[in-house]
Amino acid sequence: MKLGLINSAWAQAGRETAWGIHKTKELGFDSIDIFADPLDIDVKERLLIRRECEKAGLPIVSICCVATGLIDFNPSVQRFHIDRVARYLDLAREFSAHNVLLVLGEYIWNREVIRPEDQWAFAVESCSRLGDYAAELGVQIALELEPFPLSLLNNVDSMVRFIDDVHHPAVQANIDVSHLCLANVAPEELRRLKGKAIHVHISDCDGKVHGDLPPGRGVVPFEPYLREIAALEIDGAISIELEYSPQPDQIEAWVAEAYRETDKLMKLVGLRD
Repeated sequence: MKLGLINSAWAQAGRETAWGIHKTKELGFDSIDIFADPLDIDVKERLLIRRECEKAGLPIVSICCVATGLIDFNPSVQRFHIDRVARYLDLAREFSAHNVLLVLGEYIWNREVIRPEDQWAFAVESCSRLGDYAAELGVQIALELEPFPLSLLNNVDSMVRFIDDVHHPAVQANIDVSHLCLANVAPEELRRLKGKAIHVHISDCDGKVHGDLPPGRGVVPFEPYLREIAALEIDGAISIELEYSPQPDQIEAWVAEAYRETDKLMKLVGLRD
């Protein structure tokens, strides 16, 4: 598998887009994921991202999207977010990316006012429609498992059930290793995602709170998870997710450390030559 980096690590530390792309390549990464909202960036930024990634020889694997409004009970909000995610899919096609990483969000009002099965149905219908559009463009949607109690997709059971309900080849799973640890998901459960997972995120945490730390700075037992991921034979990338660095002025060292440690782990289990 490729070893990639989500470029939000640089952006949230105040580093310029082109600088971050070339630093990503300089540090040894094989690929990059882009965190950018197509409704917020202009044509100059889009051209810059594509041009600089091509100059660096750094393929874009994934475009990250948070679209919690897909499960909103207001039809107008759902329609807006379907259209918004469609623009992300357009951007993925424009960047020759493989997928849009999609975060669906959480049940509202403690699952007590709007029936949870209705919110689930909103998400299934929205993702089915978006899957059709993704397939037309030749890209896929990778759904992120979030570790929070009210997240729509917060364990392997809910992920498998959701993908089966959507039943669309363009709608598959992303595996986030630290999220699995926080959700108390055993590594062996990943076997149920065989043929359903297309992308991976990796970071560390303290086992209690979402952290996005460089591997080795927390308590995540990476080896058993990565061995299970290797067995899934995913033709894609493992992308490091580092956000909200406590020392933004040290972000280069932070990312370099994450690269070194992840590279070691991937080689240990045969995921990278």
